[in-house]
Amino acid sequence: MLELLHIENIAIIDRADITFEPGFNALTGETGAGKSIVIDSLSAVLGQRTSRDLIRTGADKAYVSACFTGIPPEVGEDLGITWDEELLLQREIHADGKNVCRVGSRPVTVTQLRTLGSRLLNIHGQHDGQQLLDEEQHLLYLDSFGRTEPLLTAYREKYAKLTDIRRQMHALQMDEAEKARRMDTLRYQIQELQRAKLRPGEEEELTSRRNLLRNGEKFMSAVSEADFCLSGDDSTSGALALLRQAQSALEPIRRLDDSFEELYQRLEAVYSEVYDLAYTVQDKRDAFDFSPQELDEVEGRLDQLYRLKKKYGPDVESMLAYLDRSTKELDAIEDAGDTLLHLQQLEKKALSAAQSAAEELSKARHQAAERLEEQILTELRQLDMGRIRFAIDFQPQPLSESGMDAVRFLMSANVGEELRPIQKIASGGELARIMLAMKNVLSEQDRVGTMVFDEVDTGVSGRAAQKVAEKMARISRTKQVLCVTHLPQLAAMADTHFSVEKGVTDGRTFTHVRRLDRAQRRQELARLTGGAHITPTMLEGAEELLSAAEDFKRTLE
Repeated sequence: MLELLHIENIAIIDRADITFEPGFNALTGETGAGKSIVIDSLSAVLGQRTSRDLIRTGADKAYVSACFTGIPPEVGEDLGITWDEELLLQREIHADGKNVCRVGSRPVTVTQLRTLGSRLLNIHGQHDGQQLLDEEQHLLYLDSFGRTEPLLTAYREKYAKLTDIRRQMHALQMDEAEKARRMDTLRYQIQELQRAKLRPGEEEELTSRRNLLRNGEKFMSAVSEADFCLSGDDSTSGALALLRQAQSALEPIRRLDDSFEELYQRLEAVYSEVYDLAYTVQDKRDAFDFSPQELDEVEGRLDQLYRLKKKYGPDVESMLAYLDRSTKELDAIEDAGDTLLHLQQLEKKALSAAQSAAEELSKARHQAAERLEEQILTELRQLDMGRIRFAIDFQPQPLSESGMDAVRFLMSANVGEELRPIQKIASGGELARIMLAMKNVLSEQDRVGTMVFDEVDTGVSGRAAQKVAEKMARISRTKQVLCVTHLPQLAAMADTHFSVEKGVTDGRTFTHVRRLDRAQRRQELARLTGGAHITPTMLEGAEELLSAAEDFKRTLE
């Protein structure tokens, strides 16, 4: 159960510590006093979505912690979260949007906090009743009650396989004229690309060769000049001949002095290097075949590649990839008849499997619906709605993500009236009580030990309010109940009563949460009944409410 809620800098609450007790805890107070802020704080520490606007004006962060006791450690095992006797949840909300979450002293993510929080406490707001007006929610309620999630998961796996097969079939199915047009287009494109005989890296090679050919005369002139300088001609000596002459000049004296020998050897080395250079230049000159015809051929090939790139891709590699895809697509279309026949066989099997899974799921839902109808009617009788009829209507639908069932809740609020959709006939008070019945039935399916009701009694009054109070008392005998209410009947039924009060100190608004003793409860119940001007008669009425509530709770012991 929730034992202690600590709040700092949340809206108009500067600081508050609320110690809750087992059983039925009620929070009352004037409208705007801050009762909903307590619930917002509780939502925040349970990992629900919140806003930095929740931070009190002038503060740089807000802080909330909640201490739970009696929670089995296995509740957090799959999250890797452990604790001893007390489970402490903490959350800091910073003005810059940063969140710091902890369980005990261990940091956790908001997602982990939210997952753990959902196993500890359920919050039911005043607008939950509106969900009953949305028929799309009805199937979710039924599945939650019937615990059909494993069957639903198994069905969805088979349905996903069926839809994938149908998607493949749809991609292959086209009329004959469209099929012929597409095949002609693909054949033309494939032939055009195949005739081009594309080769990876070819464009770069051609570009380099074109640059060389475009500068052919300049190239020949430069290489020939270099060749002349190095090798000379019939009438003129080049560098090689002059180096050899220099060596011959030193030959007679090379052995007379070591320095001349060194010069001779250096000339020999230079001669060898220049000899290699000369023959390399000659090879370049001889290898270069400058041909205007070749330049035209290179230009033509590059132009062909340019035109193909405009249609099939930015480079040769992309065009080859397009050719591969087109070839595969043409093969697929040509083989579509066989492939489609194979897929039709697979579809038949997948449809049968999905249909069987859907029927099994539907059977479980019908069985759950019978139990849910019975339990809801039992709950409604306890809420002074004994004459109401409640039923769950099933309508078949084509297989979809949710199965083969369209589900909606029907009711008849008056004797002799036929069953109709809830959204067409239920009043606000009836919706509130039906939702309370629904929440109580569903809560019995889980292990959550604390239930929070935030003004779920909206639209309820008189005898119905008394029945709602009695229902809350019954729930509180197996689960801890926290209830924010404006109804004196509910507040009187509480085992522990808190008053949420707003005041102004030093020009700032503050909210305080005060636990009431019996005399203070009489005052608060009288205020809830008659307003600010409390009379002795109102106090007597409040005492009667408290006494009647005590008598009723004794019958539950």
